[in-house]
Amino acid sequence: MALEATAAAAVSHSWKDAYRGMSSDNVKGLVLALSSSVFIGASFIVKKKGLKKAGASGVRAGAGGYSYLYEPLWWVGMITMIVGEVANFAAYAFAPAILVTPLGALSIIISAVLAHIILREKLHTFGILGCALCVVGSTTIVLHAPQERQIESVTEVWDLATEPGFLFYASLVITAVLILIFHYVPQYGQTHIMCYIGICSLIGSLSVMSVKALGIAIKLTLSGMNQLLYPQTWAFTLVVLICVLTQMNYLNMALDTFNTAVVSPIYYVMFTSLTILASVIMFKDWDRQNPTQIVTEMCGFVTILSGTFLLHSTKDMVDGPMAHSRLPKHVDEDGYGQEGVPLKRQDSSRLP
Repeated sequence: MALEATAAAAVSHSWKDAYRGMSSDNVKGLVLALSSSVFIGASFIVKKKGLKKAGASGVRAGAGGYSYLYEPLWWVGMITMIVGEVANFAAYAFAPAILVTPLGALSIIISAVLAHIILREKLHTFGILGCALCVVGSTTIVLHAPQERQIESVTEVWDLATEPGFLFYASLVITAVLILIFHYVPQYGQTHIMCYIGICSLIGSLSVMSVKALGIAIKLTLSGMNQLLYPQTWAFTLVVLICVLTQMNYLNMALDTFNTAVVSPIYYVMFTSLTILASVIMFKDWDRQNPTQIVTEMCGFVTILSGTFLLHSTKDMVDGPMAHSRLPKHVDEDGYGQEGVPLKRQDSSRLP
């Protein structure tokens, strides 16, 4: 009986240790990540409207034009996205990437709902179920996310970034991005969404690691430990600038060429998957968790993926008598299809 009581007490203690709740830093990161999702989700729609207006009077971004820079509506969307990214930036300083990044699913929900209302990109009933799955998966990850790693100096982050495992990952990412930019984009960029999204996602995984490093440096500096004296802080800043500019350029091309409801979920799935992989390699998030927590997080992530794919696969279905039919193309209100090429309209008056 004594042995059974001891074993039960040990199991209870282990359970409490595994699920002791979120730290104050994780809570701050959670609130900032949720705010970020609201702003970023709305920015997709506003920027899309701006790109459409700019494309009507100049060379479209999908064709290599930059007329959107003169469109005020695009700048409103850009400012909204910057606000969201700043909140996201701050979230990474307080919480691990495996907690912050999956919450981007909420921006997909906001983007899909606003696209349904504003851009007339219809959201099917199963799309609503997809949104619900995203919320369930995000909640699961939030409840089982690891505690933030305690770091006392930006040099510690630099040591993590220069370990052989992460250097190998970064080399693979840079090689893949260069191949996509110089070989695949010129030939397939206008017809294959993975060219643009692949670049954004691969570069994004590196930018998040640098953003987290820079966020930690700023947080430590504000707390009295000046990190601006270290060259590593400025090296991470340079990487962030290069990565963000590259992402912005190719994300604009993707949004202008393809349907918003297609770009958002695919970008989210690839970006989140690669970011979690990069974080696990660099910050070793899973070293601070037991197998149960890791499996639960992966289940939550798979639930989010299921929701995003369900949202994507049913977005051009309609409710009612035609509920099981699919539209042949993703048609916008200005007549552009999924590839950004104007669709030929059939004139019913010419039919006999």
